[in-house]
Amino acid sequence: MSRAVPGALRATADRMGSGNRQHGFTYVCALFLVAVTAAAFGSVAEAWSHARQREKAAELIWIGNQFKEAIALYYQRSPGTTKHYPAKLEDLLEDHRFVTTQRYLRRLYVDPLTGKAEWAVIRAPDGGIMGIHSLSRRQKNRAADTYEDRQFLYEPIMRQIK
Repeated sequence: MSRAVPGALRATADRMGSGNRQHGFTYVCALFLVAVTAAAFGSVAEAWSHARQREKAAELIWIGNQFKEAIALYYQRSPGTTKHYPAKLEDLLEDHRFVTTQRYLRRLYVDPLTGKAEWAVIRAPDGGIMGIHSLSRRQKNRAADTYEDRQFLYEPIMRQIK
């Protein structure tokens, strides 16, 4: 005996069949939306990373110039006729060669690229410190040079006597 399917059940069955196709289309659209959103976030993150790197490079230049100026002042203000570079970076914080303590830096700055207060020092011929550079081996750009290639050093201008 065959029974007839009531009209309400047939309408429900028809809607379910067409709904399956719509769910597949919605799923594909959702996947496409997720992919586009991920790509947008990726490009924003890359731009933010480049901006942050530029900020760190600018901060490195500022700090390096502070050290360079402090070394220059230490050298130029050496008592007596013989000029000397500081023996260690801490000498820039407190110079005890005078009656009153001289200060050329308020603190030893942290390297913005490494996050540490450690610097590679460049020695003068007399053994003192004539400059610094970062210990970071990170590249500045796609070229082969690195941030440690950027040196901040003080070299006095020697006057020529005629």
